[in-house]
Amino acid sequence: MITHKLTKLMGALALAGASSFVLAAEKPTELNVGITTYLSGSASVFGVPAKHAADIMIENINANGGIGGVKIVPTYIDEGGGGEKLLSEYRRLAEGGTKVMLSAISSGHCNIVTPVAEDLKVLNVAWDCGTEKILEGKELKYVVRTQANATAEMVAQVLYLMKVKPDFKTIAIVNQDYAWGRDSRDLFLATLKKFKPDVKVVAEMFPKFGAADFSTEISRLQALRPDVILSTSWGGDLDTFVRQANQRNLFKNSTFVLSLAESSLERLGDSLPEGVIVGARGDHYFLHPETKNDPAHQDFVKKFKEKTGAYPIYSAYHMVQGLNGLKAGYEKAIKDNGGAWPTTEQVAAAMHDITFKGFGREVKIQRPDGQGVEAQLFGITAKSDQYPFKVMKDITIIPGEMVTPPSGANSIEWINKSITPDALKSDQIKTYAN
Repeated sequence: MITHKLTKLMGALALAGASSFVLAAEKPTELNVGITTYLSGSASVFGVPAKHAADIMIENINANGGIGGVKIVPTYIDEGGGGEKLLSEYRRLAEGGTKVMLSAISSGHCNIVTPVAEDLKVLNVAWDCGTEKILEGKELKYVVRTQANATAEMVAQVLYLMKVKPDFKTIAIVNQDYAWGRDSRDLFLATLKKFKPDVKVVAEMFPKFGAADFSTEISRLQALRPDVILSTSWGGDLDTFVRQANQRNLFKNSTFVLSLAESSLERLGDSLPEGVIVGARGDHYFLHPETKNDPAHQDFVKKFKEKTGAYPIYSAYHMVQGLNGLKAGYEKAIKDNGGAWPTTEQVAAAMHDITFKGFGREVKIQRPDGQGVEAQLFGITAKSDQYPFKVMKDITIIPGEMVTPPSGANSIEWINKSITPDALKSDQIKTYAN
């Protein structure tokens, strides 16, 4: 009887050892990651820097042991080819064995890939797109976002506008004609009406994505002379609009609010005047008042400048957060799995409960909807003796918790119910001396 029991025990131990061996054997020799970004077209001024940031970060992560001892091997997909081609390449990678994707920049592309990621059981880190609709009211298994969405960004933008220019009466909007441009308009105006219910919207214009001529829009704005002109456009579209508006002296008559202009400061140089309100889609800035002296941040800026000849912009910082968030998710899943390499499902679950940092404040994803909670940074353009382009003064950082709806909430309903003028009195909003 004792011999029989001992034999059974030894057999069980052998099976356990075999099971552990199988799990260890399944650890890959490399972690293949698909990364979508704009490598061509007008948006490449935004997408190519993100690729450079990915190259720098992946090299650094791999040099320090990779993720759980596994090196990252990226495959890049150009979003510049359009949604149909992106989806084809995305599927090709996924069906070929790549089970981790960082996608995408475009809000339209995020809307396309999100259901596909769930269908193909691919972990998709939405590393940059702004539309709130991909996660709002949902509890997706495989899709998370490592930065804020349009709701947080637009609510925070209104708070900053109300702090620095509360007395305006009229506003005009010039946004790109696709998901981001339309959604950000709705969110901005819903928030603005809570502070200024009598504000008059004198124009809403939506030029085509990739437009090269804004003469029609500028002529109309010259005739209307609104107190404030809002544009949430980005990339080459924003650069072109600013240059043409400056050539026709449009900045002299109105205060411009450019929600994504941190990414254009260096490219625009003297074409961007002083006194323009700019946002950074998060607290991303190479002169971030809280992290500019951090050695890791300084090292990243130095490497980026050496590689590209320019300073990093918020798309680069979003890529950093995407990769650091992915690393944090894997490390948590490995720990939860007793040190064994996790399945895609285990990593996806871990990604819904992580805290990590890029080169700004801490980012949290601790919600059923997988939405990152991220601080927001804003400033006003000013001349600098140190840089040949405008920098930001009157920098204000607004905590992500103040401007992010809870999981499951509808953004517009939450704004209408929860945002009040008292938010401007919060001591959580921190402003830095010039």
